[in-house]
Amino acid sequence: MEKKSFKEIVSTVMKALTLAMGVAVVVLSCMGNLEAQTASTMLGIGLACAGISMLEKK
Repeated sequence: MEKKSFKEIVSTVMKALTLAMGVAVVVLSCMGNLEAQTASTMLGIGLACAGISMLEKK
């Protein structure tokens, strides 16, 4: 098993957070337990994580 660098770990975490926030908004919305302000905040966090992972130099 090879060791992953810190940058690779951060990139993977940011991508996972992006996906998790999107899925959480959809699920909570379907359940009817989500307010618009909370959904906007969660989607904003997910979008910020996506931006961070895309700006990373390869």
